Amino acid sequence: MTAILAGLGAAALWAAATLCSSRSSRMLGSRVVLAWIMIVGVAVGLPIAVVSPPPATVAPSTFALLFLAGSCYVVGLQLTYAALRVGKVSIVAPIVSTEGAVAAIVSVALGDPIGVIAGVMLIAIAAGVVLSSIERARPEVAAGDFDVLADAIDEPALETAMEPPASGLDSIRPDPPVDGRRTATLAIVAAVIFGIGIVAAGRSALLVPVSWVALGARLIGVVAVAIPLFLQGRLRVTRAALPLVVIAGIGEVVGSMLSAWGSRESIAITAVMGSQFAALAAVAAFLLFGERLARVQLVGVVLIVAGVTVLAAVSA
Repeated sequence: MTAILAGLGAAALWAAATLCSSRSSRMLGSRVVLAWIMIVGVAVGLPIAVVSPPPATVAPSTFALLFLAGSCYVVGLQLTYAALRVGKVSIVAPIVSTEGAVAAIVSVALGDPIGVIAGVMLIAIAAGVVLSSIERARPEVAAGDFDVLADAIDEPALETAMEPPASGLDSIRPDPPVDGRRTATLAIVAAVIFGIGIVAAGRSALLVPVSWVALGARLIGVVAVAIPLFLQGRLRVTRAALPLVVIAGIGEVVGSMLSAWGSRESIAITAVMGSQFAALAAVAAFLLFGERLARVQLVGVVLIVAGVTVLAAVSA
């Protein structure tokens, strides 16, 4: 029961973090949102890490694993938020959730065996990624009729940032044009990086407390993202975006800890339950934001969610 509750709790928190990150990225820019989520994660994770019993010794190779896991986490989140800024939650979340499939491939490359069912699921997930990235044909629009985002990873344009912050829902900018190809590319790269980070984090967790792994990733994010933005005077937040980044930051760090906690009882059950964050995010985006999917995209999303679920079950 602990594994089931912990896995579902992690999935719900990650889904909430995904949705909040999507909305706040369109207000502040993905890099600024990432910085605030790292700051919130440190604020929440540091006290937990301090009271966690330390290991007897820590080898230098462990620090290398922690650095790799943390770097992959930060870069993966940066790309995920960039994808959310130019695309749909219902497309980004399922693609990024294939991080588990990537981790399985990396594990196989490192010598871990994989069964026939897992191999079939990897093929199904790959097919789902392709299908979910196919956009319905739209009438061509002159380039001057809409704003083109020059850099989805950077913050909003200067003239947008200079406008006085509004309060409430009015501060949410109109959604930018959806770029299906760019969205899929960013999400796929994020999934690959996350998958590598999962393997590194899993090996690190065998050597140090799980809270140290979670905190290490967020400390790297603060140093690499938050501090440079602060020094440049770009670390800002509006009243409307503040609760969103706080929820996202808490959801990310607590979800990771819940998943690790549930894995003590059953890795398989916790992984299956936790992988449902993509489905929860897609359903929530449909109910809350009115996102729509073409039929071929819906088939792709279903393939991804089903594939990730089965893969997590047979690989754990």
